[in-house]
Amino acid sequence: MVRSLVAIFGGVLLLSVTGLAATPEKGQQVFAAQKCSMCHSVAGKGNPKGPLDGVGTKYKPAELRQWIVNTADMAAKHKATRTPAMKDFSKLPAADVDALVDYLSTLKK
Repeated sequence: MVRSLVAIFGGVLLLSVTGLAATPEKGQQVFAAQKCSMCHSVAGKGNPKGPLDGVGTKYKPAELRQWIVNTADMAAKHKATRTPAMKDFSKLPAADVDALVDYLSTLKK
């Protein structure tokens, strides 16, 4: 029984240490690593032509995911005409997409 408790506690601790439990923070790292600020801004940092402030209020998580992995369809659906068109990030690892969606969902203002 003690071994089971130690194993469970160790697993929870490992998740916390590796950052898997903190996906918005990981998403912010993915945002930076993918150089999203070249085209978008958050809180006045980045390209002011593509502000993402409030995007977490405007779109549901499923819609944010579609903007990331199915860009062309979302641009057509919302009649987005910005040039250059947003790059498709469908090749990103699923965990990175999940984290990025979690981060963008926090952008309420």
